[in-house]
Amino acid sequence: MNNIVQEMINCIEGHLLEGFSLEQLGKEMGYSPYYCSFKFHQMTGMTIKKYMSLRKIYLASWVLKETEEKIIDIAFCYGFSSQESFSRAFKRVFGISPYDYRRSPQPMQTFVKLNLNDERGWFIMDISQKLKIKELQEKIFEQFNQETLNVLNGQMMYEEFAKHQLMGNSDYVPFNEAMCTNPTASPIFSEEFNQIRAAGHQVSLQAYEQMTLNPLKPLWTKDYQCIVLWFGDDMFCQMNLLTMLAFLEQQGYQGKVYFHMVKETTYDVEETELELGGYLEVYQEVFMYHRFPKATLLPVMYQGIQLYFNYLQEENDITTYIKKHLEQPLGDLMKQLFSLFPHYGLGDSQYLKIIEKVKDEYSE
Repeated sequence: MNNIVQEMINCIEGHLLEGFSLEQLGKEMGYSPYYCSFKFHQMTGMTIKKYMSLRKIYLASWVLKETEEKIIDIAFCYGFSSQESFSRAFKRVFGISPYDYRRSPQPMQTFVKLNLNDERGWFIMDISQKLKIKELQEKIFEQFNQETLNVLNGQMMYEEFAKHQLMGNSDYVPFNEAMCTNPTASPIFSEEFNQIRAAGHQVSLQAYEQMTLNPLKPLWTKDYQCIVLWFGDDMFCQMNLLTMLAFLEQQGYQGKVYFHMVKETTYDVEETELELGGYLEVYQEVFMYHRFPKATLLPVMYQGIQLYFNYLQEENDITTYIKKHLEQPLGDLMKQLFSLFPHYGLGDSQYLKIIEKVKDEYSE
């Protein structure tokens, strides 16, 4: 069945910029339009309409950034009836207008063509871009010398960077958390915060301190002129990034802050200098009150928060897909979840917990 739906995806991709209809897809595939629509949604977790919309918006963002084509021409090229409808759709996805994005391109989460036959399954790192990582690190090291701290998203990234000696002589620490799961508190890393996070992860306070707090010790025991935050573009990473920015703001940090957005499958890196201000309020709005913030955000963080609120729903993209595929062997289901929902950035432990919860609901 994967092969059939992959053929549908290939066909859809070939007609993104042309007139497209379900009838045409059905004719090319040799199935009814209803069957094509049903199977696509069943196997990908989204409708054909949503898939095409996200792909066209993402491709249009690349044209905005890399060319000087008029916005209205880009709108028409990607199937929008007017510049206004394009702007509304663009802002709905990225939280920024096409005009403002072109004037000041900022990191955003990509949406690439789906590949249902990706056999990698569990997360595999590729350090093909390690030279670029070293170049960025060395540039900052030359400017700030030993007074730079690199904060990496998680133990896996930390160990990979250590293995390849990507940080040179600079200090670097992992942020071993999953802020998109379980309750939290403010101030960040307060006694209440630590106790709530430990309880949520079902570990002792001592274990939480050893896993999360002890590695971060340089963050509050040394003075750094520059802090570099190495985080991915998925929801998991963006919620961790928001927490780290809110903490720096909470501490009154006055130095330089850089966000190095890492594509964790290729390790391509995009650098953005950030100004602290408003992140603590956003942290509280998002995590504690579950309200979408009014503040202007990086597009990638805006997307991450949208996904986070979707993730909090009892019925979301992931749970809906799991319910339709509970009969699959666990290993196959996990591979499909990694392949279809990379924008959430969840790990095997999070997916296993969701699968168990869905199973429990069905057994009641």
